[in-house]
Amino acid sequence: MRRLRSISLFFVVNILFSLAANFVHPVTPTFFKELGFADYLFGYALAAMMTFNFLLSPFWGKLNGIISCRISLLISCWGYAAGQVVFALATTEAHILLARSIAGVFAGGCFVASLNYILNTAPDEGSRGVRLAAFATIQSVGGAFGYFIGGLLGAVVVKYAFVAQISTLVVCGLLFLVVCENDVKEVSGKLQTSQLIKEINPFKAFTDSRKFMSLSLALVFAVCTLHSLGQVAFDQSFNYYLKDQFNFSSAYNGALKAAMGIITLIANSTVCVYLLHRTDVRRSNILLLGVCSFTMLIIIFLEAITPFLIINVLFYAFAAIGIPLLQYIVADHQGPGDSNLMMGFYNAMRSFGGIIGATASGALYMLSPKYPFVCSAIAFLLAMILAVAYYRVYSLHDVHDKL
Repeated sequence: MRRLRSISLFFVVNILFSLAANFVHPVTPTFFKELGFADYLFGYALAAMMTFNFLLSPFWGKLNGIISCRISLLISCWGYAAGQVVFALATTEAHILLARSIAGVFAGGCFVASLNYILNTAPDEGSRGVRLAAFATIQSVGGAFGYFIGGLLGAVVVKYAFVAQISTLVVCGLLFLVVCENDVKEVSGKLQTSQLIKEINPFKAFTDSRKFMSLSLALVFAVCTLHSLGQVAFDQSFNYYLKDQFNFSSAYNGALKAAMGIITLIANSTVCVYLLHRTDVRRSNILLLGVCSFTMLIIIFLEAITPFLIINVLFYAFAAIGIPLLQYIVADHQGPGDSNLMMGFYNAMRSFGGIIGATASGALYMLSPKYPFVCSAIAFLLAMILAVAYYRVYSLHDVHDKL
């Protein structure tokens, strides 16, 4: 009962964190335009954040095997807040990229530690799947409503969104420390400082992934990368598209994101739960990726505002359903002692896809506002093809055969 209460409180704090992490997103286009920055920066800034998220995610996964996730969450939330302080005070493009890089280092730590805490404290496989689905839902829905709140704050004064985000992240770090239990397993013997530095070296963390990697898992990570690429290319372009093409205010953008959040909550509470418990998740994932690609293809040819917005909302929900399915598939491959590093690697691959998606969205948008949507459609189509390949390999071979 005590452990159930602990995980419930953990999810409550995660809701608050997911809200805060998205407060600044709706005001970023306005912030950049006020400073006179070029259109490409909205993509490059996110790419900088995702790059450091990618490089340091395995490091955070490795660190979670040495210190408790509650400590990692405290450090990460406060580091993320520090990065946002730099972002709020930025006046040049170089300052923006520096701020986004700092945020990327610590934002990755938040997500990796949260995933690992769920895996480390789940009593059985059934509850693990439910909790991963709940976490993914919180990220998507909390993010949408955080966008809504940030949009309302930014409509008053842009910097209000920054103040709300920074203060909330600081509070979240303290709350994670209080509500989470110590989930780290005892490390045999005392680690020397030199050995500790060697163990948490981010590049060593990448090479250590060979301990759990298999052909099946490599294909899953490729699917995760392409899913993230397509989702980020869409998300970044959609936000900027509404401001640039339709001149929507941050409040209107936020309201639209809130609608996306409500639909995603309904979809994840019904369709996602059904797919996780009543179907072969691997086959369902193939179908879902195909639907995402097809939906994005429709968006490319739409010009009228109302149908454009409706189909975009539906796409957002479909893409969100895919995240818990992929997390479940990755977690299902974990062996003894692999979960911390594996989930760090999972987050790294999603960040890697985000780097490409963010960079592509910024560069392609300069050529045509619709090109990032084309990129997203192609990414989801390729993800579906690789998901088919994964399903066949998984069905024919032992998933633990090492590369």
